[in-house]
Amino acid sequence: QVQLVESGGGMVQAGGSLRLSCAASGRTFSSYAMGWFRQAPGKEREFVAAINWSGGSTYYSDSVKGRFTISRDNAKNTVYLQMNSLKPEDTAVYYCAEGKPGYGTPISTNGYDYWGQGTQVTVSS
Repeated sequence: QVQLVESGGGMVQAGGSLRLSCAASGRTFSSYAMGWFRQAPGKEREFVAAINWSGGSTYYSDSVKGRFTISRDNAKNTVYLQMNSLKPEDTAVYYCAEGKPGYGTPISTNGYDYWGQGTQVTVSS
């Protein structure tokens, strides 16, 4: 059974940085794309970033491009999200997800079949 466990969330002032981690277990991590999504209160879950199986291709939403960096360490079965220059509008619960086989590197929730429990990120102004 696949398990994804996020960590690294917290509270930070605007302009600060946080690094989220997501440890995966249960199937061959290096075979699947990984993604980060977020959900703010009263809003739908939205795409943040995605990375292909090898780490050679990455994708970002326009709202985080240039500030966030997704990476992965296949030897550690872990995907990361480095978040810099944080803004109050980045406040949300952040989820990592593991991609469905054969879906490439998806940027929508439909392309992912396993999700973590989420970690809260709060950015104060």
